[in-house]
Amino acid sequence: MALSELELNDTGEKCMNDCFEAIQACEWCADECLDEEMDMSRCIRLCRDVADLAADHARFMARNSNYSPQLAEATAGAAEECAEECSRHDHEHCQVCAEVLEECAESCRDMASA
Repeated sequence: MALSELELNDTGEKCMNDCFEAIQACEWCADECLDEEMDMSRCIRLCRDVADLAADHARFMARNSNYSPQLAEATAGAAEECAEECSRHDHEHCQVCAEVLEECAESCRDMASA
């Protein structure tokens, strides 16, 4: 089944796609942070939280759950906090992650208010 067959509106489809991108960016960032010499524990924890929340939110959207708006809000908040943390680091993986998460937070907020 293609994503477009899930009968999501444009806002929902964008949010789901952004969640998938956030999962990938956060998993990559967290893994790369493990190899950094400085303490990156906060970044790793936040990335893991966002990856899990985004995955759950995508599943909730796929099944048209009544709880999707609340999870969209939680995902947006976590993505914003993680993006802020990642943007503090000069590492490429952190900068890419921050950019992806800003987009994810915005689309999740749009989804929550739709």
